[in-house]
Amino acid sequence: MKHWRIEQVKWDAFDPGRLDPEIIPLVKAAAMVERNGDDYALYLQSVFHDDPDFHQAASHWAEEEVQHGDALGKWAMLADPAWDFEQAFARYRAGYKIDIKADASIRGSRTGELIARCMVETGTSSYYTALGEATEEPVLKEVCRLIAADEYRHFKLFYDHMKRYLAREKLSFPKRLRVAAGRIGESEDDELAFAFHCGNEDVSTPYDHDRCIAGYMGRAMHYYRFRHIERGMGMVFKSVGLDPRGRLSALTARGAWRLLTWRRNRYAAQLARKPLAPAASRPVAA
Repeated sequence: MKHWRIEQVKWDAFDPGRLDPEIIPLVKAAAMVERNGDDYALYLQSVFHDDPDFHQAASHWAEEEVQHGDALGKWAMLADPAWDFEQAFARYRAGYKIDIKADASIRGSRTGELIARCMVETGTSSYYTALGEATEEPVLKEVCRLIAADEYRHFKLFYDHMKRYLAREKLSFPKRLRVAAGRIGESEDDELAFAFHCGNEDVSTPYDHDRCIAGYMGRAMHYYRFRHIERGMGMVFKSVGLDPRGRLSALTARGAWRLLTWRRNRYAAQLARKPLAPAASRPVAA
């Protein structure tokens, strides 16, 4: 069962006077990626076709992911009443496809697939925590808190199933590390960039990956603090079988923070040179 429902959110507490205009494009993009969870569930159920326990878990996970998308989309339409979430999402679904009938994981093993899912939940739990702490708008703060808690539970869900498959498949540590690093690197692929495009640029504007990923990352990285990276790195280490609270984890977190700072500045400079393309609507809430 869902741990919360959209109707429980205090939507009437929405305060347009506390909007951060730089967060709104991020929420629009995130709404579509989250709402697409049902396709990912079909992919996972195809990969784990003979595992009824995981089938059920993936179905419940997808139900919550779809709710995340709907909640974020509803908030974005409050922040920008001219924006149409359903229209933007239909555009996203038409242009971004995943193989929902795959007969094997693209990660090479079921253990690897579950490690990759742990990386995704690590990233999203950290991200919504960062956004929720940064925003002063009370409804978005509440929505981000609820989603971040769900994503952390989802991490544990995939981690528990990963441990079960690791006992069978005996995936080596180097392979586990390679999968984790590879999935983290995919944060800059078309999934987020195209969602940013569909949520924030006019339909007549050609999709440009570099412009859109800069538009997304240049904003999103601004809201992270070291504590978010430190906590996320502990989750990454736990997923691959390393001490999540050891000296190596702490050193790696500091290195990751320096890398994020460098990338944030690079994206900000790129965004300044190549700004967001005109959109059909802009935030007009008042």
